[in-house]
Amino acid sequence: MKDSTKVTNSSKYTNSWLPVKQIMNGMIQLDNGYYVTGVKVHPRNIFIMDGQTQNNVIYNLRNFYNTIDYEFWLIIADRPVDINLYLAELQKLYNNTTNNEVRKLILQDINKANQFMSVEYNVVDTEYYLIFQEKKLEVLQKKLHNMISGLAGAGLQSTQTSNADLRIILDNLLNGGETINFGTVMS
Repeated sequence: MKDSTKVTNSSKYTNSWLPVKQIMNGMIQLDNGYYVTGVKVHPRNIFIMDGQTQNNVIYNLRNFYNTIDYEFWLIIADRPVDINLYLAELQKLYNNTTNNEVRKLILQDINKANQFMSVEYNVVDTEYYLIFQEKKLEVLQKKLHNMISGLAGAGLQSTQTSNADLRIILDNLLNGGETINFGTVMS
């Protein structure tokens, strides 16, 4: 017996079947009236801390997770690092320096940066998000505040997701982490 509730869409465009109405104010508004938002957790290397401090961070993070009484998603997304501005500054410094020893050191930095930009090294920033959905904006704001406060209690800094963050998350989910850039065709 076939399921009569199944909807088929023959469109070849993602935005035809994706239930996203709009992205604004750090939230994704869905067609069903829900809002998807969350917090971006700024990374912190606990492995450079002493053992007691590590244990405290882990204990406080566990307590924070146990206070969340609604469904959420922990998303880890890699964002490519663009160091072209850094390279341009190094090149400018190299051109303005007359001391040969300093020029040699700057050139070594330029070569190392170029090496990181090669295909062999996939240099990325890893970003961490806690995402949830909610229908009522006042409840959503309360959840955001509680998440930010709870993470601060665990020693982690966080902020509400921005529109750019949400686009990166969608891009990662839909394209398997590969960014697609379309350029202008010139004739």
